[in-house]
Amino acid sequence: MKKILCISGSVRDESTCVIILRTIAARHSHQANFQFYDKLSELPHFDPDAEDKGLPEIIKDFRTEVAAADAVIICSPEYVFSVPAILKNAIEWCVASTVFSDKPTAMIVASGGGQKTFESLGLILKTIQTKITEETSLLFSGARARMRGRLEITDTNDLAKLDALFVSLLSLI
Repeated sequence: MKKILCISGSVRDESTCVIILRTIAARHSHQANFQFYDKLSELPHFDPDAEDKGLPEIIKDFRTEVAAADAVIICSPEYVFSVPAILKNAIEWCVASTVFSDKPTAMIVASGGGQKTFESLGLILKTIQTKITEETSLLFSGARARMRGRLEITDTNDLAKLDALFVSLLSLI
């Protein structure tokens, strides 16, 4: 089975992003093994000199997890019309490596609006040379408001969009 690394740009336990990633994993557990990276808040601030001085072990571990995955799904909220700093920090630690190069990647931006983050994160992921397409990119505006009880996705159209995104991601592997 393919290994899918899920990264939430929000570190809250019941964030919209975590719920979306769990929904995808639950609906497609028969097609892939899903691993959730939960240490974004533990990563040190990006230091470009660390490449020469020696990388912290947690950064080596993060890069290893990205490299070992067959594909990555990133789900991000929008904070002040931008990618959350904690997510951007994690990605920046990988810029000097090639772990994201040609890595099949899906991107979901789940926010009230989200257009600015959708554009920005898409540009970041293209710049680090992930294998990402329009079909593996989803702007999920108003996601939290459409969740029943705020903890699950029940709208059949939303579920169909998440399913289509996952099928498209599998086709990139």
